[in-house]
Amino acid sequence: MTTETTIDTGTHELLCVIRDRVAVITLNRPEARNSLSDALTPALRTMIRSCGEDPNVGALLLTGAGEAFCAGGNVKGMGAHRAPRKLEMSLEDRIADLQERQRLLTGALVSVRKPTIAALPGPAVGAGLAIAMACDIRIAAQSAFVATGYARIALSGDYGIAWLLTRLVGTARARELMFTGDRVDATRAEAIGLVNRVVPDDKLQTEAFALARSLAEGPRLALRYMKDNLDEALLFDFETARDHEAERLIRLTTTADHKEAVQAFIEKRKTVFTGR
Repeated sequence: MTTETTIDTGTHELLCVIRDRVAVITLNRPEARNSLSDALTPALRTMIRSCGEDPNVGALLLTGAGEAFCAGGNVKGMGAHRAPRKLEMSLEDRIADLQERQRLLTGALVSVRKPTIAALPGPAVGAGLAIAMACDIRIAAQSAFVATGYARIALSGDYGIAWLLTRLVGTARARELMFTGDRVDATRAEAIGLVNRVVPDDKLQTEAFALARSLAEGPRLALRYMKDNLDEALLFDFETARDHEAERLIRLTTTADHKEAVQAFIEKRKTVFTGR
C-alpha cells in the first residue's frame, strides 16, 4: 500500500512529497528552467537537511518540473543587476555568504547518509549540474543535456562543481568541460560517467522512483556505511580505508537487519529490513 505525505516547503517554487519512504523533491520553476532563486534555494537547503535527518525517509529523489532539472543561477540577477542587498555587501561578506550557502546546499547533499538520486528531465547547467553531481546516482531523460556554463558568463564555478566533476569524469575531461562550457547530451554524459543511466523521456520519473523506492526499502545502516566506505576511498590510503571497511562490516553483523537477511536467504523469502 502506497503512503504519501505532502511537505510544506514554504514556497510554491519547491515541492516535496514523501512517498513509500522516498522524499521526492521537485524544483518547481518550469518557466525559468528551475533556476535557483531567493525563494527556491533556501527551501531546497531546508528540505535536504530535513529529509536527510527524517527517520521516515530512506532515500531522496531530486528532480525538476517541466522540461529541465535546473538551469543554475539566475543570470538576469547577476553583475550590475544583483539584488540591492548584495550590492551593499562588502567583497569579503559576499564571499562568506556564498561559502555558507554552498555548505548548506551541495555540502549538505553530499553529507546525507542516505541514497540520493537526481532525475534529469532536461538541462542541468552550472550550479544545477553541481546539485545533480552531489547526488549518488543520476538518471537522465534521453532529451536531457548537461553543461558547466560558467565560462560563457565569465565565472569560474561554484557549489563545488570542479571537485565533483573531477571525481566523476577525471581531470582531463573536467578541464575540457569547464573551459568550453559545451553542452553534453545524455548519451555522451552516460559514456563519460556524468550520468549513470539514460532512459526514454516518458519513463524517467517512473524508473527513477522505482530505484529510489528499492533503495529506501534496503538496509539503512549498511547503505550508510557503504557511503562512508566509498567517500573514504577518495580520501584515505588503502590500508586506512580497508581497516575502516572491516570495522563497519563487523559492526553490521550485530544488527537485526543482517540477521533478518541471512534468515530470509535460508527461508527463500523476501527480506524485510527495519533499520535496526
